Amino acid sequence: MPTPILDLTKPVPKDHVHVEHIKDASNYLRGTIEEGLRDPITGAIADDDTQLTKFHGTYMQDDRDLRNERRKSKLEPAFSFMIRVRVPGGICTAKQYLEMDRIANSLANGTMKLTTRQAFQFHGVLKRNLRQTMREIIESSLDSIAACGDVNRNVMCNPNPYQSKVHEEVYGVSCAISEHLTPKTSAYYEIWLNGEKAGGTPKEIQGDTKDEEPLYTHRYLPRKFKIAVAIPPYNDVDIFANDIGLVAIEDKGKLKGFNVAVGGGMGMTHGETDTYPRLASVIGFIETNKIVDVVEKLMTIQRDYGCRSNRKHARFKYTIDDYGLDFIKEELAKRCGYALKKEKKFVFERNGDTYGWTQGTNGKWFLTLFIEGGRVKDTKGHPLMTALREVAGNCGNADFRLTGNQNLMIGNVTAAKKKTVDEILKKHKVGEYAGLSGLRRNSIACVALPTCALAMAESERYLPTLITKIEALAEASGLRDDEIVIRMTGCPNGCGRPYLGEIGFVGKAPGKYNLYLGAGFSGERLNKMYRENIDETEILNELKPILERYAKERKDGERFGDFTIRAGYVKATVEGRDFHD
Repeated sequence: MPTPILDLTKPVPKDHVHVEHIKDASNYLRGTIEEGLRDPITGAIADDDTQLTKFHGTYMQDDRDLRNERRKSKLEPAFSFMIRVRVPGGICTAKQYLEMDRIANSLANGTMKLTTRQAFQFHGVLKRNLRQTMREIIESSLDSIAACGDVNRNVMCNPNPYQSKVHEEVYGVSCAISEHLTPKTSAYYEIWLNGEKAGGTPKEIQGDTKDEEPLYTHRYLPRKFKIAVAIPPYNDVDIFANDIGLVAIEDKGKLKGFNVAVGGGMGMTHGETDTYPRLASVIGFIETNKIVDVVEKLMTIQRDYGCRSNRKHARFKYTIDDYGLDFIKEELAKRCGYALKKEKKFVFERNGDTYGWTQGTNGKWFLTLFIEGGRVKDTKGHPLMTALREVAGNCGNADFRLTGNQNLMIGNVTAAKKKTVDEILKKHKVGEYAGLSGLRRNSIACVALPTCALAMAESERYLPTLITKIEALAEASGLRDDEIVIRMTGCPNGCGRPYLGEIGFVGKAPGKYNLYLGAGFSGERLNKMYRENIDETEILNELKPILERYAKERKDGERFGDFTIRAGYVKATVEGRDFHD
């Protein structure tokens, strides 16, 4: 059997990347964060501490729109912090939503980003306000620990437990996994709450607390780790894009267990063919009462065998491709003391959201709204943030649910309050999703410029404009209402899951994108690069004849991604190692 890479009996090997040395010396994620927060001279913190604050759920960023101007004025970059608020399963109360709204407007840049991992994201938090912002998040009974960093991230699932009894049980499983895999270090509450107890915090912090990480160890994982749970026929959380994807298997309305898929991940690097997106591979079935144990053991396999000498090769997908699925299954059986059973049959039909009102098993109502780019803000003629704030304050015990596609569900609305919600949204001209094109309803964009340091091109700020122009092409061919999954990211790291778009755009340079085609409508197939480094005019010129052919030549029920493969534009791609062929 292979020898594990992680060996806590020895110092961190010299060939391991610098981040591994930072984690090892951090005293369970403390580093010198406290000292950096107290330094009034700069709006930044030390480079090593920027790696550690990720585990606390915050990234240091700067406004790239202002870089040149500030450089000319001999000023440091306009540093600020992004904070990602973890919402396991995507559900928060109306009161918590109002707190997120208040924090966004009083301590951040006046907007909220709903992420593709069912989290709230704040931008523009200044260092001097960082501790207060964190404290107020925690006091709302939410938190940001493990929202970023080399740990398990927010566990995703369908945000409506009241679709069925199975949905309710699956939501409980996702929350149990999230709680079990949350880091145990007391550094989070020590730094952001000065070690005090806050109302509703997950645990008390005692001054003599002895830290330990029974699952992670003090060196944590080689890279981030993601888990999602889906209930067929809806793959609305893109489980195959996750390190572990769980497919709920039900029989006659009862949850029997889960098919377990491993090794999904979207990131890659332009020009480096040994990096690639990968779909998770289904390796078997396990009963519900064993799922937390199985997920834990899979994560520890990645902890022990994942690459720590190359961050670009450190995700679970590469560990699996290096060692093979047979090794993973054998090691899992060894650690669990039992083997997975043969996988069960399942079918996914789509990976997007279904909009509008639905009634739950509890008799209450649930409204899914399209939120373009996941950005909650007020704009001229579209005061979305104001409308949602008014809904949250006037609808009793209704709650707010974040989907895996950057959208928002207003849940648990009583029949008496349903009309109130409609009236508020209509007054503000919000929620008129019925008139949106199939392309727009199925779109996702990452943040990209101006705050993401990795962005090579625009995404969130540009995709709505590009969709308007593609819509004109689609409408000319009679395709305006046809659902086509479209994804855009400003870089190849894959935060918006671009390689699962039937049409995917990945930033290459300012105004230039690689165009990908051919992903499956339900997230079961990767797309493939069709054209490289093209601008808007070239994008529209390339898509126009393809859309025209699709309108004329498609078979009954044939999806756009399937057509581009049948018509020979790209090859069908399921295996990540075939992505660049």
